[in-house]
Amino acid sequence: MYSTQTEKNIARISGRIETEPELSHASYGEGFYSFSVKIMRTSGSPDYVPVLVSDRLASKDQLTVGRAIFVEGQFRSHNVPGANHFKLKLTVFARKLVLFDEEGDIERMSKSFESRDGDYARTIEPWEYTSDDMQLKLDMNEIVLDGYICKPPVFRVTPLKREIADLLLAVNRMYNKSDYIPCICWGRNARFCGKREVGEHVRISGRIQSRYYTKRLPDGTEEQRIAYEVSIAGLEIIDDSGNSENQ
Repeated sequence: MYSTQTEKNIARISGRIETEPELSHASYGEGFYSFSVKIMRTSGSPDYVPVLVSDRLASKDQLTVGRAIFVEGQFRSHNVPGANHFKLKLTVFARKLVLFDEEGDIERMSKSFESRDGDYARTIEPWEYTSDDMQLKLDMNEIVLDGYICKPPVFRVTPLKREIADLLLAVNRMYNKSDYIPCICWGRNARFCGKREVGEHVRISGRIQSRYYTKRLPDGTEEQRIAYEVSIAGLEIIDDSGNSENQ
């Protein structure tokens, strides 16, 4: 059973920086840069995962395209205004990172600074190397979420008879904040998820995936967009007493 707020949402990814970092926003003199990390699946297809990094973890000059990077953080959501409605934006908020040199060796370990609100404090403390850090490799993509189903799951069967279920998970943060994470599963997991109800407490494990889709606009034109979601590998139902039912 996860015991702290941070452990309700843990994402660990590694890959190569795919896009130039752009300034997302600044707060109290601290800049936050957004970019995409390319992670290869075992099938050979890539996922492009959005990442947000504070300039206290790494400078913009260090975040060069093609450079290998490991990020540990939280998969967060926030609403951004669109043409007619708000749109859910998802990103991995980096709390620790490792940069690699051209030969793939660890070049610099970031310092970890964690505050009571689950981000990082103004006072920076050193983060020591561990044996696990030395074994980091490319194309890691792991996420664990502990939250509550906040919309009725949608179960469907494709024309090719593939069973799929979509659910939206609310993961609580400190100070009454929540992240809303879209998730997807297949087969036996999809049948199980399709029977779940709003308000159920679940813990899932899986990976962050990206997919392109075509959006038809009101003027009749089409636009290619990218969506992000968690592909579920394992799911547990948690009851009020803390007991779990594995799927």
